[in-house]
Amino acid sequence: MTMYTVDVYSGSDDSIIRDSHAQGVIVKATQGTGYVNPKCNHQVALAKSLDKKLGYYHYAGGGDPVVEADYFLTNIKNYIGTGMLVVDWESYQNSAWGDTTWVRRFVDRVHDKTGVWPVIYVQESAIWQVANCAKDCGLWVAKYASMNWNSWTVPNMPVSSGAFAAITGWQYTGGDMDRSIWYIDESGWDKFAKANTANPAPQVQPQPQSKPVSAPKTWTDDLGVVWHEEKATFTLNTAINLRWGATTKSALIATLPAGSEVEYDAWAKSGGYIWIRQPRGNGQFGYLVCRDGNGQAFGTFK
Repeated sequence: MTMYTVDVYSGSDDSIIRDSHAQGVIVKATQGTGYVNPKCNHQVALAKSLDKKLGYYHYAGGGDPVVEADYFLTNIKNYIGTGMLVVDWESYQNSAWGDTTWVRRFVDRVHDKTGVWPVIYVQESAIWQVANCAKDCGLWVAKYASMNWNSWTVPNMPVSSGAFAAITGWQYTGGDMDRSIWYIDESGWDKFAKANTANPAPQVQPQPQSKPVSAPKTWTDDLGVVWHEEKATFTLNTAINLRWGATTKSALIATLPAGSEVEYDAWAKSGGYIWIRQPRGNGQFGYLVCRDGNGQAFGTFK
């Protein structure tokens, strides 16, 4: 049996929680040691009113993992035992990214104080960073067929479990909302909320889905830059120059302020950055940087 969930944060619309496909909702609770989601209680209450399974996640900031674990637990003390606990291990705003001991120390602290082993959320390419937690914790993998895959249909693609015996959950969209499939049933979900239950085995294993993924189109422009088709919206979190070409030497169209939304149709690596292409009509395009050479995003995608 499988389950489907969404995960939400302060910027998520309530309609995501209400989506009838989602049997569970995982709510962002804290980040680092200085942020609490101001909508956490509201989002939890709404999910409860709809009789959905619950989870609570802490976004790793890269500080002392014991201190961050304590901060997380202090702020969710009334929820412990009512839902899955999750540590979100990502590169963005995480000064400890690449540290293979950080998550291990975080989950050990949570377990020491609650008896509960958190589930670990991580992108497929970074599972190696949390491999030393495989015997105790469930694995929630992030891997998308496309940022434009805005459907509850699970894509047909391989997903690695790394050192873990199996994948517990797979977040397979990151566009209009974060959708995940879990290879457990509701009783299996409940086990993750309970003390002294180490990594309950998924009741079913991932199976190929019937609908294949159409590979995005790629092409090479006159400058030798390889472009990949992807239609989505990028919201800037800082001012960025919009140019007539995918190079910092190209003529400036405008400087877009933070908060601007750019609809784009393709992305490419050029000059040490990730660029996106904005259709501007009459066959013309604008180009702007969306990530640096380390993959750090200068905004958000949907």
